[in-house]
Amino acid sequence: MLRGGVLNAQLARVLAELGHTRTIVVGDCGLPRPPGVETVDLAVTLGVPTFAQVLTVIARELVVEAATMATEVQQANPGALGLVRSLVGEPAFVPHEEFKAACADAHAFVRTGEASPYANVILRSGVPF
Repeated sequence: MLRGGVLNAQLARVLAELGHTRTIVVGDCGLPRPPGVETVDLAVTLGVPTFAQVLTVIARELVVEAATMATEVQQANPGALGLVRSLVGEPAFVPHEEFKAACADAHAFVRTGEASPYANVILRSGVPF
């Protein structure tokens, strides 16, 4: 058994499969999951686990080259924006409809139980060298 880190086998595999420039979405429980994109569904109930909990663990495991969020997060959920800034740096912003369309190109979609608006981010994998 692992000592710590990502214990969810599906999530650990998905993170290990990411190569440079591949993307992964960490989304709230309401963000539509695009057809054909693998979903790692961590949601148990509203608010469990939170966007912050899941993103914090993923940010510890993954080299993040860039992040993208919906423009609307700036007004609707500054807490989620602040968390992303603190963990992976300043995100790029696109309108929410463009954000949802970009999710279709992701390697995987990680669904949290988060129930606050626009608590979603697309992370682009980097390399450690």
